[in-house]
Amino acid sequence: MSILTEFKQFAMRGNVIDLAVGVVIGSAFGKIVSSMVDNIIMPPLGVLINNVDFKDLGIVISAADPATNKPAVVFGYGAFLQTCLDFMIIAFAIFMLVRLINKLSPKPAPAPKGPSQEELLTQIRDLLKAESKAAPAKAVAKKK
Repeated sequence: MSILTEFKQFAMRGNVIDLAVGVVIGSAFGKIVSSMVDNIIMPPLGVLINNVDFKDLGIVISAADPATNKPAVVFGYGAFLQTCLDFMIIAFAIFMLVRLINKLSPKPAPAPKGPSQEELLTQIRDLLKAESKAAPAKAVAKKK
């Protein structure tokens, strides 16, 4: 089998195509959620904290020096908070979507109920009794 044929079989398997579709949809969904966070959720939060953009929050460790063209060194915790908020919203949205899919998907039929443990033990006991009764008869038949 040629490598091209093997690659074609690999690429056309259902799992690979499903994964590709999931990545594309996930990427688009991430953009939607990021837009929702940046444009809908964060502006009201910024108003509550005196019109400060979360991405701009930080602690200046070393100020910029225009004489040497040295940029400021900033511990930008605001961007980290923004990213954490994005993640929490995305995770919650995916959780709700999976929860909805699980509720809408048909439940598998329950497995047929088998014999209880007591019934199985009774059957084993009866088989052992039958074998023990048959064993002496076989021994007598062999002696003849």
